[in-house]
Amino acid sequence: MQNAKIKMQNDKEKFKKEFIHRLIKFSINIIKFADELKISRVSFSIIDQLIRCSTSIGANVVEAKSSHSKKDYIKFFEIALKSANETKYWLLLIKESHKKIKERADILLKETIEIANILASSILTLKGKNNFDF
Repeated sequence: MQNAKIKMQNDKEKFKKEFIHRLIKFSINIIKFADELKISRVSFSIIDQLIRCSTSIGANVVEAKSSHSKKDYIKFFEIALKSANETKYWLLLIKESHKKIKERADILLKETIEIANILASSILTLKGKNNFDF
């Protein structure tokens, strides 16, 4: 019983580290993607928003580690989820206005959706609304 509990804790820690690494990689991919877009006066604001909200996802997940309470921890995850949803919007906008990068935007959009789903599931778990524990 004790060994199973230790293994489960180790698995959770491994998942957390892998998730943070995934968020860092995602942020870097968004930055590279944004760097390749043609920047006009109009698109600058959109690209800037995309970079801000997409990098905010990982920043809030990492910041949650220093929370003083479970409620505070959940709040950081909720902010990260909101940033993921905003990222989806900006990616869709860029995808529709820059047809040449549609495939690359779709890949980033798919990753954003997966990250948002992980965050949403984690929030439900933390609030005690399912059995999976983050």
